[in-house]
Amino acid sequence: MHTEEVSKSRFKARALEYFREIETSGEAIIITDKGRPAIEVRRHKSDDRSPLERLRGSVIELTEPFEPVAEEDWEALR
Repeated sequence: MHTEEVSKSRFKARALEYFREIETSGEAIIITDKGRPAIEVRRHKSDDRSPLERLRGSVIELTEPFEPVAEEDWEALR
């Protein structure tokens, strides 16, 4: 599967054409800024699960909430 790359200026001029192409083919395109990938445009996938089902398994139990947090526990550092 090859993802098409398009410059910002070309995308701006033909945005609706690219949207139709993405809708019909399902293939994503990458919009570039000065030759570097900046944005990916792809078809939306709906998630029919309930909000509670989407959150299932995401809660973390803190067994010792007043202990210092190790660096590997910080998601922002990943």
